[in-house]
Amino acid sequence: MTTAAFTLVMVPPLPDETHSWPDKLVEAVPGIEVLCPKSPEDVAAALADGDAAYGMLTPELLGSASRLRWLQAPQAGPPPGFYHPALVRHPVEVTNMRDTYTDHVAAHTMALVLALARQLPRYVHEQAAATWAPDWSDGAVVALSEARALIIGTGAVGAETGRLLAAFGTRVEGVDARVTGAPPGFDRVLPPDLLDDALPEADIVILTVPHTPRTEGLMDARRLAAMKHGACLVNVGRGPTVRLDDLVAALDTGRLRGAALDVMEREPLPPNHPLWRHPRALITPHVAGAGPHAAERRFEVLAENARRFASGRPLINVVDKSQWF
Repeated sequence: MTTAAFTLVMVPPLPDETHSWPDKLVEAVPGIEVLCPKSPEDVAAALADGDAAYGMLTPELLGSASRLRWLQAPQAGPPPGFYHPALVRHPVEVTNMRDTYTDHVAAHTMALVLALARQLPRYVHEQAAATWAPDWSDGAVVALSEARALIIGTGAVGAETGRLLAAFGTRVEGVDARVTGAPPGFDRVLPPDLLDDALPEADIVILTVPHTPRTEGLMDARRLAAMKHGACLVNVGRGPTVRLDDLVAALDTGRLRGAALDVMEREPLPPNHPLWRHPRALITPHVAGAGPHAAERRFEVLAENARRFASGRPLINVVDKSQWF
C-alpha cells in the first residue's frame, strides 16, 4: 500500500503525555513530518504548511491552515468552543478520542450507581458527624435486581455500563440518536423523541451523552420533574447536559432519591455550591476516565489515523461537526 508524505502540527498547549509522541509518530508512520511549534507566531506558520493537526484550533489559527485536511481532537468530548462555527463550515475532517477509556468510565459509573442505591452519600455525611444511624426501612436501598435503568447515550460507555448493570439483574433501556439495535444487556434502545415517555418509568437515569447543541440543558426542571419519584440521576457524560440549579431543587424537595455527578455545568464546581454538602448528592471531580493505559490508547488512535491519512484510507472516530460528536 502506497503512502504519501504529510505534515502534522502538534498545536499547543499540550499535556506532558504528548511529549514523546512526535518521535513515536515518526517511527510508526512512514513519510510523516511532525511540527511542534511553541509561540503563537510559530503555530500560525506551522499550520500554513500543515496537512493535519492535533489539538484545538481557534478561528484565527484555522484561518492560517490553508492546507488542513484532518484535525485530531485530543478528547472524546472536547471543551466548549472546540466546534466553533468556522470549524463546522471548514472542509477539514475531524476525528476524536472516543472509546479510549470506556472500561474506566463504565466502572466509575457503576461505583456511582451502587453508592446511590445503598445510600452511601448519606452515610458518608453521618460518618463525618460520627453519627450511627442505620436505615433498615423497606425503601433504604434500590434493589438493582428489581430496578429499571435508562441510559441516555448508548455509545461505547453507555453500552458497557448497561452490560454491567444487566449482570445485577437490572432491566436496562437506552436512548440514542444513532444506535438503534439493543447492545448486550439492553431490552431496547429508543430514539430521542421518546425520552420523555421513558423517563417516568426509570429508577435510575444515567447520562453518558456528549455536550452537543441538542443535549445542552437536556435534564432541566421539566425533565427532572418528569422522572419517577425517588429515582436516581447519574451524569458521567458532560456537565452542560444537566441544569444544576434545577437539580438542587429536585433534591431539596425529595423528588429525587439522589444524584451522582462526575461532570458539572461549571467546572470546577464553586466551593459554595450547595451540591458539595447536599446529603443526597455525590460529587467526583471529572475523574471517571482515570485509569491505566489512557495515554497509550490516545496515542494509538492518533497513530492509526496518521497511518490511514498517509495511505488515503478512511479515518476512525470521525465526527459530525455540526453535532459535535
